[in-house]
Amino acid sequence: MRVDFVNGVFLFLVIGFSSGVLAQDSDLDLLRTELAELRSDYDARIADLEHRLALAEQNQQQASLLTQSSVPAVNIGSPSSNPGIGVIFTGSAWNYSANPDGYVVQGFPYGGEAGPITEGLALGETELIMNANVDDKFSAWLTMALAVEDGEAVVEIEEAWVEATALPAGFGAKFGRFFSSIGYLNSRHAHAWDFADQPLPYQAFLAGQLIDDGIQVRWLAPTDLFLELGGEAMRGGQYPASGAAHSGFGSYSLFANIGGDAGANSSWLAGMSYLDSTAIGRPSGDEDDPFLFTGDSRLVTAQAIWKWAPNGNWKEKNLILQAEYLQRREDGEYSGAGLSPTQYKVDQQGWYAQAVYQPVQRWRVGGRIDSLTSDNPGPAFDETLLAAPLNDPRRYSIMMDWANSEFSRLRLQFTRDEAGLIDDNQWGLQYIHSIGAHGAHTF
Repeated sequence: MRVDFVNGVFLFLVIGFSSGVLAQDSDLDLLRTELAELRSDYDARIADLEHRLALAEQNQQQASLLTQSSVPAVNIGSPSSNPGIGVIFTGSAWNYSANPDGYVVQGFPYGGEAGPITEGLALGETELIMNANVDDKFSAWLTMALAVEDGEAVVEIEEAWVEATALPAGFGAKFGRFFSSIGYLNSRHAHAWDFADQPLPYQAFLAGQLIDDGIQVRWLAPTDLFLELGGEAMRGGQYPASGAAHSGFGSYSLFANIGGDAGANSSWLAGMSYLDSTAIGRPSGDEDDPFLFTGDSRLVTAQAIWKWAPNGNWKEKNLILQAEYLQRREDGEYSGAGLSPTQYKVDQQGWYAQAVYQPVQRWRVGGRIDSLTSDNPGPAFDETLLAAPLNDPRRYSIMMDWANSEFSRLRLQFTRDEAGLIDDNQWGLQYIHSIGAHGAHTF
């Protein structure tokens, strides 16, 4: 009887303990389940916040791509806020194996400020920059170009524009005098170029760069990829236009750009643009006895850029591959330079491709090839500078530069020029230094 009682007590304890253990296991499972649910919800919230943060950072980066340079922040709503002021100094020492005076490219008479870099020791263009927020809806930018021409100091308004910063639905607008956003290089200031001069197509088709008075409207799509569409209406007073045709609405353009990241190390940008210009007596060639073109000039551009940097750290090491293709069609008539008014219709193409590599911090090396081709405009232009060249004009350039900081750069460049009437070897040194406010460069 005693043994049965002991066995019963033992069995009761075992059952009670087992029930307690099972209950405890059940509670632990419940806690684990609740914790897993909390963790899942927490992870989802973190993922959502990280996604929103990434989109916000991307939108901010994309917004910075829309402007020539970032405008320093000032007190919003205070029109009297002090503007950011900066000065950029440039100069060069250039040597040619052939005399650069009267340099011409057969079939492509240069206009505007296109042409070789000044020979010998020379002060380059000095830029005075002022920029600030006007108020909570507008910002403004002014660039004054200080230069020496024929021994005299010249002051020019290079840029003077106001930008609307509070338009809805991803729209932006700029009005005043500005660099057109056609192509890739056109909107970049000279101090931001990778080489001391512009490629041949830019010099032949745009006289270096297109700057004009007008209005620009852009739209940034609300997409993960950077997608920008835009258009410009311009006065038409600058090459390749002339004479401010159509009552001061002589040029217009359309452009589109798309880009994004390719992993953690690379990013890319591609785009196309179209420029339609009307010229009235547009001068080119010899300043004293120029050719004069009256008619329509249409330009189509396409560009592709690839940038690589380990983990996106471009300051230590990076590689930039860049290429553009430009096609121009002109239809009108030429006169001047001993030529009676003669119908002119021709298709011309140009391209350049370049690579710039920074193997270590501060040092970069680069190479560029640029070229032009042209149809034959007809026998009426034989024996003139407008006749098609026998061989495609072409140049080969290499450079090496050293930047002590983002505010100073020294560059050595060599160019083998096979575009002029005489093949030429060119060596040059260039310096670029800036003080004061200095906006960030675009992609």
